[in-house]
Amino acid sequence: MTPVVRFGTLGAARITPAALIAPCAQDVRAQVHCVAARDRTRADAFAHKHGVAVVHASYDDVVDDPDVTAVYVPLPITDHHVWTIRALEAGKHVLCEKSFASNAREAQEMADVARATGLVLMDAFHYRYHPVFMRARQIVASGMLGSVRTVEARFDVPIVDAKDIRMIYETGGGVTMDIGCYPISWCRHITGEEPDAVAAQAVEGPPKVDTFLKASFRFPSGIVATASADMREGVKFHASLKVTGDRGEMYVRNPLAPQAGHRIDLDVGGRKTSEELDRRPTYSYQLDAFIDAVEHGAPLLTGAEDAVKQMRVIDRCYAAAGLPLRGLQ
Repeated sequence: MTPVVRFGTLGAARITPAALIAPCAQDVRAQVHCVAARDRTRADAFAHKHGVAVVHASYDDVVDDPDVTAVYVPLPITDHHVWTIRALEAGKHVLCEKSFASNAREAQEMADVARATGLVLMDAFHYRYHPVFMRARQIVASGMLGSVRTVEARFDVPIVDAKDIRMIYETGGGVTMDIGCYPISWCRHITGEEPDAVAAQAVEGPPKVDTFLKASFRFPSGIVATASADMREGVKFHASLKVTGDRGEMYVRNPLAPQAGHRIDLDVGGRKTSEELDRRPTYSYQLDAFIDAVEHGAPLLTGAEDAVKQMRVIDRCYAAAGLPLRGLQ
């Protein structure tokens, strides 16, 4: 079978094996055709290890490869804007890692090009396509919890290397951009709303780089939500989503990557139950959705327009916390 999507990947990022290589290896509709990296030796090693047939000398060569139908962008966040637009204008669909762009203005420009070209542009929030988050949304929508009052979303993971690009302002670093984008997205997608009020507090590590964020949102329905993220040394991994209504409560353990273990705990009217669902990787569901969008024009849950909304909230968090937006050197 000829693959529906043949990816070219920009860079040999740490996330690429799990996010793209592994799901493509399990799906005959997709193939990772080529790679390029700033360091050719690194690109060669990556291709050899993961069975990628072609190594190009530059990102431009990947984008211009006639055998490539889609480009994967796992580059530093400050490079997302230029390379996403470059790929779209070359006629390629794009799977762009999050955070989608340095700021909402860049995100809107990317979305505008995607709309003008008619090509698929996905914000790679893989969790959104997994049955665990689908089930969580179903529970909320069913009214089982009653009228939702509060949402609490939290994601902590330590980043200890001071030279990591996630700790550098000029490469789009900061906890909000790197891991805080997840609890922000969980709040937006579990409510199905955009906040009409945002407050935030942050702890600054390196200059202009947030290492802890706690944001509070008020949604049009009256729901109040908090999203927190911590990447300071010494924190332990934690990912959770709690939704409280006037009839009950739902607690989702590890909505980020349910394949590594998860549970949905419900306490409704004093009756406690738990659910566990499929452990197929989130990235496989994301690839399914991307291929369906390319092949059949299926709508995306995290398409370009949603990415713009997400970046608007991130910008508001930075402004509320008194920190500069990314990408404004």
